[in-house]
Parts: sequence; C-alpha cells; structure tokens
Amino acid sequence: MIGLPPKIYGGALILGILLQLIDPALLSRSPTVRWSGAVLLALGLGLAVWGRRTLERAGTTVNPFGSTTRLVTEGPFRFSRNPLYVSLTLGYLGITLLLNAVWPLLLLPPLLLIVQLGVVGPEERYLEETFGDEYRDYRSRVRRWF
Repeated sequence: MIGLPPKIYGGALILGILLQLIDPALLSRSPTVRWSGAVLLALGLGLAVWGRRTLERAGTTVNPFGSTTRLVTEGPFRFSRNPLYVSLTLGYLGITLLLNAVWPLLLLPPLLLIVQLGVVGPEERYLEETFGDEYRDYRSRVRRWF
C-alpha cells in the first residue's frame, strides 16, 4: 500500500485547489453545482461514519496498515467491498462541486487509478491471503466499489 487513503485524497484535492488558484476555471454558473456538492459531501460523510462504526463493532481496525482480525460483510460492506473509499470519493467530489472547480475534477480519474493500483489492489491480495475462500466468496458476491 502506498499510503493512507485520506492523505492520498487530501493531497490530490490540495493539488487541484492550488491549480484552481493558478488557473481558475468554473464547472458551471448554476447554483445546482454547489447544491449537488453539498449533497455528495453529506452522503460521503454519512457513509464514512456508517463504515467506520461497522468496522469498530466488528472489532477490527479501520487503519488499512493494521492487521485485519475479521472479514466484515455487514453494514455498507454488504454493497461495496470498499465503502470507505467510496465515501472518500463522494467527499472529494462534493468538495470539488462546492468549490465549483474544474482542476480537482480533472485530477479525479488519476486519483482513482492511484487508489486502485496502490491501495485497493494490495488490500485485496492481503485479504485473499488472510481469509482465503471466505474472501473469494465475498468478492464474488459484492462489487468492489458500487
């Protein structure tokens, strides 16, 4: 794993905001953009809280560098193998829309590729090594993102 996902998302967002300050470009003049951003940010925060609480109730760590003690398949993990990364993506996109900024939006595809290759891939290999058939069965039933 290349780093903590919140720091990866935060770094990309900061870079996007800096680029936006250097070369301002609006997504839209419509206030709908900002309202949509607020909704996405709220959804991201709600999903993050739900996912974190689910992991804590299961007695396993939220820290991706920690040792996973149990494969969690309840709560938001019924719908996505990575609901906390989905929540970070929703939050990132929500902030981008609230700022009405083009640059962070342009950085989203490379950010998702970095997260997929540098975080999700290694995590999935670790979970398969740790939980074997139990994880493979879960992976066959539940989508990676949404």
